[in-house]
Amino acid sequence: MADIDLSKFTREEAIAYIEALQKQNQEQAAKIKEQQLQLQKMQALNEMLAKARKKMFGQSSEQVQYLQGEQQSFFNEAEKDYDGGAKEPTEETLVQAHTRKPKRTKEELAASLEHKKVVCELPEDAQRCTVCGAPLTRIGEKFVRTELVIIEPQMYAIDYYVASYKCKACEQSTGETAIVQAAAPVPVMKKSMAAPATVAYVMQEKFENGVPLYRQAEYWKGRGIELNRNTLANWIIRSSKWFVPLWELLRNELLDSDIVNADETDCHVLKEDGRESKQMSKMWVFCAPEKNIALYKYHPSRGGKVASEMLQGFSGYLQSDGYSAYNAVDTAIRVGCWAHARRKWVECFPNGVTQDGSVSCRALAIVEQLFSIEKGLKEKSAAERQKQRDLRIRPLLEQYWSLLESFEAEKDTNLYKAQNYSINQRPYLDAVLLDGRLELTNNLAERTVKPFVMARKNFLFCDTAKGADSSALCFSVIETAKRNGLDSFAYLLYLFEELPKLGDQPTEEELQPLLPWANALPKYCRK
Repeated sequence: MADIDLSKFTREEAIAYIEALQKQNQEQAAKIKEQQLQLQKMQALNEMLAKARKKMFGQSSEQVQYLQGEQQSFFNEAEKDYDGGAKEPTEETLVQAHTRKPKRTKEELAASLEHKKVVCELPEDAQRCTVCGAPLTRIGEKFVRTELVIIEPQMYAIDYYVASYKCKACEQSTGETAIVQAAAPVPVMKKSMAAPATVAYVMQEKFENGVPLYRQAEYWKGRGIELNRNTLANWIIRSSKWFVPLWELLRNELLDSDIVNADETDCHVLKEDGRESKQMSKMWVFCAPEKNIALYKYHPSRGGKVASEMLQGFSGYLQSDGYSAYNAVDTAIRVGCWAHARRKWVECFPNGVTQDGSVSCRALAIVEQLFSIEKGLKEKSAAERQKQRDLRIRPLLEQYWSLLESFEAEKDTNLYKAQNYSINQRPYLDAVLLDGRLELTNNLAERTVKPFVMARKNFLFCDTAKGADSSALCFSVIETAKRNGLDSFAYLLYLFEELPKLGDQPTEEELQPLLPWANALPKYCRK
């Protein structure tokens, strides 16, 4: 704008002109602010659109395509100051390529199987020389191939009879005798045809292999066995009651642990008193990594009361995501999850391509460096891990928090969400430095939730709260068994043979031999 000589104006005209300019500036400033707000909204919408497209059509990996430019020199500076002996990071070390596991050979596949030898002999009438007609003599054999034979599950009925006994000597001398009968095995369920092996098979198919009950019913119908889904559901609910005292004992073992990982996911129950069918409940998961325990608990609420009641008496480290409900466990030391923090930064690049020199790229680079260092400490002892974390990870964390405090992100953008998540979770994210036994992530609980999530894709919902409670008990027993190297079907079979013998209120001493890590378990339970 050209300079205007205000001396040619009267005082009133100059004041009016200045006021007009001020008003124009205010209008322009308001317009610019409105445009910035619209731009911010558009950016947030574009990020949401890119995220939705990636969720529907893209890969689930959180790895970005590359990290370059300033963040590499940023790493060099950190390594120079705090770990001069470390190798310079490269594109490959920051974003590691996926390495495919080699396919199993036929020999490896058949190594653990029972082998039955079949020798193909010549028919007797062909065991003569075609030249002279003399009998042929067998001189050896040659290996041709190995075949894998799979036979469908066997089906048969067992008719139990109890033998009766009497004393002939008493009968001859007195004319009277007492009749003694042998005891039959205690059934899993009274007035039911379901054998322990049958219930174990139905449970394993549903909760480990994710086969819904209606599919199981169709399978057996095709083989001449009429079992409707209501019958199968009753078998699961009624027989799972035997797991309750075992679950309680496992919970006591979990509370005595020093570290617990926790997570929760949606669980849809159609019929529950006082709730609409569309309301979503929760399946909670609690793991003790030191004892290989995985416990599931159904509850209609996602409030902190569930976690505090479940972990009442626990005073160790509680590792979880950023969900505030876990703050209700006030006796525990909260530990955060760096995988969730990293995920927020990855979401700043919806297309998987980093923006060179951006703060989000630099923040992600630091987090990736944390995981790179931690990977090298995987085989170290807890004491050595804690020592190395103090030397190498603590300085990186200081730079990470300094970086996050050095900028202000536009509200509602992915950058804003990533920055605020880490800042709000700072005490819990820093807590991984407290003990070398702690992991950087809560992946243990995340992986424990996955079997339920995968099965949920097949059976979609639980019909009743009783069904959800039974599901929690079955998942707890099966997943804990798997973590202790047990064959889940064999372990379920053993429990259904032994638990009914102990009655409804077994003692802890009676249950100890049945725990997944007990030496008293039969060999067939172990893989």
